[in-house]
Amino acid sequence: MSATVLADQVTTIPVLQTDRLILRPPEMKDWPRYAQLMASDRSVYLGGPHGETAAWGMFCHDAALWPLIGHGALMMEERETGLCLGQVGINHGPLFPEKELGWFVYPEAQGRGFAYEAAIALRDWAFRVRGLETLVSYIHPDNVRSIRLAERMGTLRDADAARHDPADLVFRHLRNHVL
Repeated sequence: MSATVLADQVTTIPVLQTDRLILRPPEMKDWPRYAQLMASDRSVYLGGPHGETAAWGMFCHDAALWPLIGHGALMMEERETGLCLGQVGINHGPLFPEKELGWFVYPEAQGRGFAYEAAIALRDWAFRVRGLETLVSYIHPDNVRSIRLAERMGTLRDADAARHDPADLVFRHLRNHVL
């Protein structure tokens, strides 16, 4: 009997570095702050607030995507302090019609450019290393900060893209626009 390795699978989750951040796999030490954010009103654009059971499922989903699909979530850790500031990830599966680049930051990291820095790094990794041609960001129309971030990244609005939530705006990241 022989084994077949699927092209989308990865055996090692990448650790990416930017000027100010280390983007690393989720760890159990990240769970309490993740759960706290998901239970708060800050998670409204992530479908929340969420109870502990739903938040745990999301946390596990973020980590499980790596061996299943070849991409997933990375935590944003500030290089200087070691503090976890939020998360950036590439989602896919039944709730995401396309590979989705998403992000969130904890309150103390908001407005400091960390989400932009992390999203650029993961997007560029996905294009260069995974060979993806496109990603989308699904953003609620009231989420002005994320809309501005997506626009700053050079995305294009895609009104025809499939989406799980019909109210979401879709911002398309194209490989040929950045590499």
